Amino acid sequence: MIHEEIPKEHSDPFIQKLHRAIRVAVKILAVLMVLVIFWSILDVVYVLYQRLTSPPMFLLDIGDILQVFGAFMVVLIAIEIFINIRLYLGTEVIPVQLVLATALMAIARKVIVLDLNEVSSEQIVGIALVTLALGISYWLVAKKIKVERE
Repeated sequence: MIHEEIPKEHSDPFIQKLHRAIRVAVKILAVLMVLVIFWSILDVVYVLYQRLTSPPMFLLDIGDILQVFGAFMVVLIAIEIFINIRLYLGTEVIPVQLVLATALMAIARKVIVLDLNEVSSEQIVGIALVTLALGISYWLVAKKIKVERE
């Protein structure tokens, strides 16, 4: 049986009204996320323009490239969050595998733009443990989904 987070029908009319209110709130979040995505795209364009027009012109150093990559990853993470919201609205079930994939993408962004001169060894170990935990969780959920389909 599929567990529904916010079912459309509920025996208690008050709870049913609260569920409708939550659905409206989630739709508002979806609209806001689309705005954030477009804002983030403009930020990528601005960062790229700023880096390419500062001396030396049309050249990017490693720091510039990492900053542009970080800006790109933020847009991709925002898109993943939007997909989470859309799936939540469409299926009434929290897509755990997609949430884990989004978290993995966010931690990957952190690793990509990580400046090893500014972080402690404890922070690196923490990031490694979070990455490992998310990776194992994703693998377990994917494995469970595969077994259920068979």
